Amino acid sequence: MTYHSACDDSIIGGVTKPPTRAERRKAELRQEIIDTAFVCFAEKGYHATGIADIATELGIGHGTFYRYFSNKRDIIDHVIDDLATRIIEALGTDNAPDAATTLDQYREQIDRIGVALTRILIEDRRVAQLLLFHATGIDDELTKRLYGLLDTADALTAGYLDHGVELGYLRADLDTINTARAVTGMLLAGVVHGLRDPDEAAIAALNRAIRRLLVDGVRKD
Repeated sequence: MTYHSACDDSIIGGVTKPPTRAERRKAELRQEIIDTAFVCFAEKGYHATGIADIATELGIGHGTFYRYFSNKRDIIDHVIDDLATRIIEALGTDNAPDAATTLDQYREQIDRIGVALTRILIEDRRVAQLLLFHATGIDDELTKRLYGLLDTADALTAGYLDHGVELGYLRADLDTINTARAVTGMLLAGVVHGLRDPDEAAIAALNRAIRRLLVDGVRKD
């Protein structure tokens, strides 16, 4: 019988330890700062909001704020990073660009991705509103970053289309690059309509129409 110490790294190394109370409180305060900043941005506008406004509203000192964020722009970068991470996670495994091998699997994949992206992009409307309507007016660096995210979305979508063309369940003459750009445009328009009209039935109906175009408009006859 082999004896293993409770401290044996090979045994416990892969086990994720639960967060401590201090770690949980740190994560909670970080989110509270983000939430409060969004309230201030909505009330005063991004440029008119100062660190003092956020700290005062939350009831913390400036020093506490700077332990979590370098400046108010750092908050925006953190929000974008978090959003990008959740989207990438939603596109993993069965939803990866090379996962589908038939048109039926592609259709099911599109349905899953549509539900996941709708949840991510509309569950906190403040994030979508900030990125779609306000972020490009903050500074040139952030504008370039948002354009970079747009390019990434186009490239990801083109990857799904290229895979379908290669396996033969999508049209051989498909212009995957420009079709991907058109798809990205439809998805962004869907988010805008969802922000304007939060009715879940209306959002679901629009998403179904978009997904139908994503299949019927590109499938091999």
